[in-house]
Amino acid sequence: MNDAELAAHLADVAGKLLIQVRASGMLSLKALGKAGDATANQFLVHALREQRPDDGLLSEEEKDNPARLGQSRVWIVDPVDGTREYGEERTDWAVHVALTIDGRPEIGAAALPGLDVVLRTDQPGVVPPAPDVLRMVVSRTRPAKEATEVAERLGAELVPMGSAGAKAMAIVRGEADIYLHSGGQYEWDSCAPAAVAQAYGLHCSRIDGSPLVYNQADVYMPDLLICWKEHAAQVLGLVESVGA
Repeated sequence: MNDAELAAHLADVAGKLLIQVRASGMLSLKALGKAGDATANQFLVHALREQRPDDGLLSEEEKDNPARLGQSRVWIVDPVDGTREYGEERTDWAVHVALTIDGRPEIGAAALPGLDVVLRTDQPGVVPPAPDVLRMVVSRTRPAKEATEVAERLGAELVPMGSAGAKAMAIVRGEADIYLHSGGQYEWDSCAPAAVAQAYGLHCSRIDGSPLVYNQADVYMPDLLICWKEHAAQVLGLVESVGA
Protein backbone atom coordinates (compact mmCIF):
# COMPACT_ATOMS: atom_id res chain seq x y z
CA MET A 1 0.00 0.00 0.00
CA ASN A 2 1.12 3.59 -0.58
CA ASP A 3 2.06 6.00 2.21
CA ALA A 4 -1.40 7.53 2.59
CA GLU A 5 -3.08 4.14 2.69
CA LEU A 6 -0.55 2.95 5.25
CA ALA A 7 -1.09 5.97 7.48
CA ALA A 8 -4.87 5.54 7.42
CA HIS A 9 -4.70 1.79 7.98
CA LEU A 10 -2.33 2.10 10.94
CA ALA A 11 -4.35 4.87 12.57
CA ASP A 12 -7.54 2.86 12.16
CA VAL A 13 -6.09 -0.40 13.53
CA ALA A 14 -4.41 1.36 16.46
CA GLY A 15 -7.72 3.01 17.29
CA LYS A 16 -9.53 -0.31 17.28
CA LEU A 17 -6.85 -1.81 19.56
CA LEU A 18 -7.37 1.07 21.97
CA ILE A 19 -11.12 0.50 22.02
CA GLN A 20 -10.51 -3.18 22.83
CA VAL A 21 -8.14 -2.30 25.67
CA ARG A 22 -10.68 0.11 27.12
CA ALA A 23 -13.54 -2.38 26.74
CA SER A 24 -11.75 -4.86 29.02
CA GLY A 25 -13.08 -2.88 31.98
CA MET A 26 -10.29 -4.19 34.21
CA LEU A 27 -8.06 -1.13 34.57
CA SER A 28 -8.14 2.04 36.62
CA LEU A 29 -8.18 5.36 34.78
CA LYS A 30 -4.43 5.89 35.19
CA ALA A 31 -3.55 2.29 34.31
CA LEU A 32 -5.86 2.39 31.30
CA GLY A 33 -4.07 5.41 29.89
CA LYS A 34 -0.68 3.77 30.29
CA ALA A 35 -1.87 0.46 28.82
CA GLY A 36 -3.48 2.21 25.86
CA ASP A 37 -0.40 4.28 25.11
CA ALA A 38 1.88 1.23 25.34
CA THR A 39 -0.34 -1.00 23.20
CA ALA A 40 -0.93 1.51 20.41
CA ASN A 41 2.68 2.68 20.39
CA GLN A 42 4.05 -0.85 20.14
CA PHE A 43 1.78 -1.61 17.20
CA LEU A 44 2.51 1.63 15.33
CA VAL A 45 6.28 1.58 15.86
CA HIS A 46 6.70 -2.07 14.93
CA ALA A 47 4.47 -1.72 11.86
CA LEU A 48 6.27 1.37 10.57
CA ARG A 49 9.70 -0.15 11.12
CA GLU A 50 8.61 -3.20 9.17
CA GLN A 51 6.75 -1.41 6.38
CA ARG A 52 9.05 1.63 6.00
CA PRO A 53 12.44 0.54 7.42
CA ASP A 54 14.40 3.30 5.67
CA ASP A 55 12.29 6.17 7.05
CA GLY A 56 12.81 8.09 10.27
CA LEU A 57 10.35 7.86 13.16
CA LEU A 58 9.28 10.12 16.01
CA SER A 59 6.68 8.96 18.54
CA GLU A 60 5.52 10.55 21.77
CA GLU A 61 5.90 7.19 23.51
CA GLU A 62 9.27 6.13 22.06
CA LYS A 63 12.82 7.24 22.89
CA ASP A 64 13.87 9.75 20.26
CA ASN A 65 16.50 8.70 17.74
CA PRO A 66 18.48 11.76 16.56
CA ALA A 67 19.24 9.95 13.29
CA ARG A 68 15.84 11.15 12.07
CA LEU A 69 17.22 14.69 11.75
CA GLY A 70 19.29 13.63 8.76
CA GLN A 71 16.38 11.90 7.00
CA SER A 72 14.02 13.43 4.44
CA ARG A 73 11.09 11.12 5.21
CA VAL A 74 10.09 10.95 8.87
CA TRP A 75 6.93 9.47 10.37
CA ILE A 76 5.51 11.32 13.37
CA VAL A 77 2.92 9.51 15.47
CA ASP A 78 0.88 10.06 18.60
CA PRO A 79 -0.54 6.70 19.75
CA VAL A 80 -3.17 8.33 21.99
CA ASP A 81 -3.79 12.04 21.64
CA GLY A 82 -5.98 12.85 24.62
CA THR A 83 -5.18 10.16 27.17
CA ARG A 84 -7.55 11.69 29.72
CA GLU A 85 -10.47 11.68 27.30
CA TYR A 86 -9.64 8.13 26.24
CA GLY A 87 -9.66 6.96 29.85
CA GLU A 88 -12.91 8.76 30.60
CA GLU A 89 -14.61 6.99 27.67
CA ARG A 90 -15.24 10.24 25.83
CA THR A 91 -15.06 10.51 22.04
CA ASP A 92 -12.80 13.59 21.76
CA TRP A 93 -9.45 11.76 21.52
CA ALA A 94 -7.46 10.65 18.50
CA VAL A 95 -4.68 8.57 16.97
CA HIS A 96 -2.20 10.44 14.75
CA VAL A 97 -0.02 8.97 12.00
CA ALA A 98 1.79 11.39 9.68
CA LEU A 99 4.66 11.39 7.20
CA THR A 100 6.78 14.51 6.93
CA ILE A 101 8.96 15.13 3.90
CA ASP A 102 11.75 17.63 4.42
CA GLY A 103 9.90 18.92 7.48
CA ARG A 104 6.55 19.42 5.76
CA PRO A 105 3.42 17.55 6.94
CA GLU A 106 2.63 15.94 3.58
CA ILE A 107 0.68 12.76 4.34
CA GLY A 108 -1.32 11.66 7.32
CA ALA A 109 -4.38 10.31 9.03
CA ALA A 110 -6.17 11.25 12.22
CA ALA A 111 -8.45 8.58 13.60
CA LEU A 112 -11.30 9.37 15.98
CA PRO A 113 -11.88 5.83 17.26
CA GLY A 114 -14.71 6.80 19.59
CA LEU A 115 -16.64 7.94 16.50
CA ASP A 116 -15.29 5.19 14.20
CA VAL A 117 -13.97 7.86 11.84
CA VAL A 118 -10.61 8.23 10.08
CA LEU A 119 -9.80 11.51 8.34
CA ARG A 120 -7.01 11.15 5.78
CA THR A 121 -5.03 13.25 3.34
CA ASP A 122 -5.74 11.09 0.29
CA GLN A 123 -9.52 11.26 0.65
CA PRO A 124 -10.31 14.88 1.48
CA GLY A 125 -13.94 15.87 1.61
CA VAL A 126 -15.66 19.24 1.53
CA VAL A 127 -15.59 21.26 4.73
CA PRO A 128 -19.13 22.44 5.55
CA PRO A 129 -19.55 26.23 5.31
CA ALA A 130 -19.02 28.33 8.41
CA PRO A 131 -22.09 29.80 10.11
CA ASP A 132 -22.59 33.53 10.70
CA VAL A 133 -21.47 33.15 14.31
CA LEU A 134 -18.05 31.49 14.23
CA ARG A 135 -17.15 28.69 16.62
CA MET A 136 -13.72 28.34 18.22
CA VAL A 137 -12.57 25.09 19.83
CA VAL A 138 -10.70 25.49 23.11
CA SER A 139 -9.41 23.20 25.82
CA ARG A 140 -12.21 21.84 27.98
CA THR A 141 -10.01 22.05 31.09
CA ARG A 142 -7.64 25.02 30.52
CA PRO A 143 -8.66 27.34 27.64
CA ALA A 144 -5.80 29.65 26.65
CA LYS A 145 -6.25 33.32 27.52
CA GLU A 146 -5.24 34.41 24.00
CA ALA A 147 -7.84 32.14 22.38
CA THR A 148 -10.65 33.34 24.62
CA GLU A 149 -9.72 36.99 23.99
CA VAL A 150 -9.62 36.48 20.21
CA ALA A 151 -12.96 34.66 20.35
CA GLU A 152 -14.48 37.57 22.29
CA ARG A 153 -13.28 40.09 19.71
CA LEU A 154 -14.60 37.91 16.88
CA GLY A 155 -17.91 37.38 18.63
CA ALA A 156 -17.19 33.66 18.30
CA GLU A 157 -18.76 30.91 20.35
CA LEU A 158 -16.39 28.82 22.47
CA VAL A 159 -16.60 25.04 21.97
CA PRO A 160 -14.76 23.15 24.75
CA MET A 161 -13.14 19.94 23.54
CA GLY A 162 -10.46 17.41 24.52
CA SER A 163 -7.46 16.42 22.44
CA ALA A 164 -5.62 18.49 19.85
CA GLY A 165 -6.53 16.02 17.12
CA ALA A 166 -10.20 16.12 18.05
CA LYS A 167 -10.14 19.93 17.96
CA ALA A 168 -8.43 20.05 14.57
CA MET A 169 -10.76 17.45 13.09
CA ALA A 170 -13.74 19.40 14.42
CA ILE A 171 -12.75 22.13 11.93
CA VAL A 172 -12.43 19.56 9.12
CA ARG A 173 -15.79 18.02 10.03
CA GLY A 174 -17.56 21.38 10.17
CA GLU A 175 -18.26 21.21 13.91
CA ALA A 176 -16.19 24.36 14.55
CA ASP A 177 -14.42 26.98 12.48
CA ILE A 178 -11.23 28.05 14.29
CA TYR A 179 -8.63 26.15 16.27
CA LEU A 180 -6.25 28.62 17.87
CA HIS A 181 -3.76 27.13 20.30
CA SER A 182 -1.06 28.98 22.19
CA GLY A 183 -0.55 26.87 25.30
CA GLY A 184 2.27 24.61 24.18
CA GLN A 185 2.30 21.37 22.20
CA TYR A 186 4.76 18.94 20.64
CA GLU A 187 5.21 17.89 17.03
CA TRP A 188 3.15 14.71 17.44
CA ASP A 189 0.18 16.70 18.72
CA SER A 190 -0.34 18.59 15.46
CA CYS A 191 1.52 16.91 12.60
CA ALA A 192 -1.15 14.48 11.37
CA PRO A 193 -4.04 16.90 12.03
CA ALA A 194 -2.22 19.65 10.13
CA ALA A 195 -1.56 17.34 7.18
CA VAL A 196 -5.23 16.38 7.03
CA ALA A 197 -6.48 19.95 7.47
CA GLN A 198 -4.20 21.17 4.65
CA ALA A 199 -5.49 18.41 2.37
CA TYR A 200 -9.01 19.68 3.06
CA GLY A 201 -7.96 23.17 1.94
CA LEU A 202 -7.80 24.81 5.35
CA HIS A 203 -5.25 27.32 6.60
CA CYS A 204 -2.57 25.84 8.88
CA SER A 205 0.24 27.88 10.42
CA ARG A 206 1.95 29.04 13.59
CA ILE A 207 0.12 31.92 15.27
CA ASP A 208 2.61 34.40 13.82
CA GLY A 209 1.60 33.20 10.35
CA SER A 210 4.81 31.25 9.70
CA PRO A 211 4.68 27.71 8.26
CA LEU A 212 4.53 24.59 10.40
CA VAL A 213 7.93 22.87 10.22
CA TYR A 214 8.44 19.40 11.68
CA ASN A 215 11.28 16.96 12.37
CA GLN A 216 13.21 19.49 14.43
CA ALA A 217 15.79 18.74 17.12
CA ASP A 218 13.54 20.48 19.64
CA VAL A 219 10.12 18.90 19.15
CA TYR A 220 8.30 21.53 21.22
CA MET A 221 5.80 23.40 19.04
CA PRO A 222 4.01 25.92 21.23
CA ASP A 223 1.26 27.23 18.97
CA LEU A 224 -0.99 26.48 16.03
CA LEU A 225 -3.81 27.97 13.95
CA ILE A 226 -6.20 25.90 11.81
CA CYS A 227 -9.14 27.69 10.24
CA TRP A 228 -10.83 28.63 6.99
CA LYS A 229 -8.42 30.51 4.72
CA GLU A 230 -10.78 33.50 4.55
CA HIS A 231 -10.64 33.86 8.34
CA ALA A 232 -6.87 33.50 8.71
CA ALA A 233 -5.78 37.11 8.19
CA GLN A 234 -8.32 38.44 10.70
CA VAL A 235 -7.47 35.82 13.32
CA LEU A 236 -3.72 36.33 12.92
CA GLY A 237 -4.19 40.09 13.23
CA LEU A 238 -6.21 39.68 16.42
CA VAL A 239 -3.60 37.30 17.87
CA GLU A 240 -0.96 39.97 17.33
CA SER A 241 -3.14 42.68 18.88
CA VAL A 242 -3.80 40.70 22.06
CA GLY A 243 -0.10 39.94 22.42
CA ALA A 244 -0.17 36.16 21.97
